Amino acid sequence: MPARLNPLTALAAAAATAAITTAASSWAVSLAVVFGGAVLAVRAGVAGRLAPAAAVILAPFWLSLLIMHGLFFPEGRTVLAEWGAARVTTEGLGFALDMGARTAAYVAVFLLFSFTVRVPDLVAVMSARRVPPQFGYVLASTLTLAPAISGRLARIRQAQESRGLVVGGGLLPRLAAARLQMVPLVLSLIQEAGDRAQALDSRGFNGARARTSYREVPDTFAQGTFRAVALLLAAAAVALRISGHWPDTQWPAGRWPAIHWAGGVRG
Repeated sequence: MPARLNPLTALAAAAATAAITTAASSWAVSLAVVFGGAVLAVRAGVAGRLAPAAAVILAPFWLSLLIMHGLFFPEGRTVLAEWGAARVTTEGLGFALDMGARTAAYVAVFLLFSFTVRVPDLVAVMSARRVPPQFGYVLASTLTLAPAISGRLARIRQAQESRGLVVGGGLLPRLAAARLQMVPLVLSLIQEAGDRAQALDSRGFNGARARTSYREVPDTFAQGTFRAVALLLAAAAVALRISGHWPDTQWPAGRWPAIHWAGGVRG
């Protein structure tokens, strides 16, 4: 997303995309959103950070979907393979694909927003719109939490290595080193939270008066119109889904030959 884009426009686009993807409930739409997010990430120069972050979030979720729905889907009727209680069914794989693609779309959209938005601009815009400062602070802290923890962890590791900590190549030495790094990391984060609370309280963070900001974030009529249209489209899509008027796209069942692994193979 370009730097000249208003943060509220980017946030409205991300929220509307997530809502429409949920209403569509189609793996094809979800994969199209993922592809579009990847293209925008490459254009914005954040693909190198977005891809590993998305992989860390999605890999365990996809694995759990495969185990829970790919092998143990109670509504499955078209059996592709069977190992005792575990059954690979067309319906289970379709449901796992749908949920996995939909979650990938959410992750891609909101990670793209978090990696491209300028947090100071977002806070300034929310302050100008009279959004409660507590909400703005929580949102800004959430967007900056991962980079802050990563940087602090790197400093802790460098400090420990300068004092003679040697991390070997095996799994157990790395786990032991991680345990030694987690304790100072957690303690430093708790101390920083207390320092921030005192600083915010001393500056009248909970005051009732309206705040002004020296930071001016540009906005245009076209962007305002886009935000309104995007949110209206999202609301309409959700209403269509709830009312049952959204055209359903069923996973094609019964097109693959059934294979049963129970003492032999059958077509």
